[in-house]
Amino acid sequence: MSKSSSKIGGEYGEVRATIDVNKLNAYLKDKVPRVKAPVDVKQFKFGQSNPTYFLTDASNTRWVLRKKPAGQLLSTTAHQIEREYTILNAIHRHNVKSSTPSEQNVPVPEPIILCEDKEIIGTPFYIMEFLDGRIFTNPRMPEIPENDRRECWLSAVRALAALSSLVPQELGLSNFAPMTPYFPRQIKSLSRVSQVQSEAADVETGIPTGKIPKFDEMIAWYRSHLPDESKTGSRIVHGDYKIDNMIFHPTENRVIGILDWELCTLGSPLADLANLTQPWSVDPSQIPEEYRVSLLRGFKNQTDDIPIDLETLEREYCRLTHQPYPITEMVFARSWMLFRLSVISQGIAARYARRQASSEQAFLHVKLFPIVGELAIRVLEDAGHVLELKSKL
Repeated sequence: MSKSSSKIGGEYGEVRATIDVNKLNAYLKDKVPRVKAPVDVKQFKFGQSNPTYFLTDASNTRWVLRKKPAGQLLSTTAHQIEREYTILNAIHRHNVKSSTPSEQNVPVPEPIILCEDKEIIGTPFYIMEFLDGRIFTNPRMPEIPENDRRECWLSAVRALAALSSLVPQELGLSNFAPMTPYFPRQIKSLSRVSQVQSEAADVETGIPTGKIPKFDEMIAWYRSHLPDESKTGSRIVHGDYKIDNMIFHPTENRVIGILDWELCTLGSPLADLANLTQPWSVDPSQIPEEYRVSLLRGFKNQTDDIPIDLETLEREYCRLTHQPYPITEMVFARSWMLFRLSVISQGIAARYARRQASSEQAFLHVKLFPIVGELAIRVLEDAGHVLELKSKL
């Protein structure tokens, strides 16, 4: 158990994306008796995609509000806080059932209410309970002792195993997303998106954003090496399962809440396992220092400050999900999740090219997305796979 009581992660400050607090308080007074209006409003420093607010009500109880960004949204599939609420609500109902064993609980904050009326604060929003704990933005967890890091990572994989074990139909989620194989859906949609992004030209230079390295060869490889998803069946996929999207207990080394469900869908649970263990696919010595951020703070070929070895994590996941170790499909999944990250980074670079990106660091993605694409290639090459471009007939 960690003896540190200092605040780790979850910082908040003044509101950056303003909301009408008077209208919010009137709504709370009318519709949400659990939240005692009026509320004091701050904004979390995380939650860049969907603005996230810290509410303190009149009884000094704390809550969290998540909303869509203001204005015209570029994507119809992003920022879907309604989907976040739906999945949180379904999992919470599962957790509180008397028939659910404690080891099958999936740690999530309790969702309180979804408001789809844009007239209240400008966009749909939902309110959930506030979980007071630690958020680690660095997967090495330098803030805590060595053994605590190991226990936290084991808790993260155990929480994922509990999530991977849920059957969507039993939670009323049969229609939440397509039940067809996950990776073919991903390949089809993201290859189309990437092609469009690659053609986005810089407004000043006219130079296109460009393609991900060996894009055509990679897509051909993925299509010809698809995992057998019938082994696991269609499960809930968080979509961005990683250490900094979890809240850990203030003093105990266990996950008490999984956050940021914006990308959740139904599909292969191996996607989330690959995303969680992505640092073991990234060699930081091969990445320029200015790009060693978030998941690109890798563990590959490193010997110091590694919180736990990859085999231990994957064996624990296999034990809890009752499948043999090693999982042969993990090479595919790990490479694909890096490729997907490259597509996401390419999208930021494309928005920067059009000067539509909101982040001040967006320009970094012009050079970052090819670096991440190379990491996806390296995963395959390290496993002995050879990329070949199949000619189009």
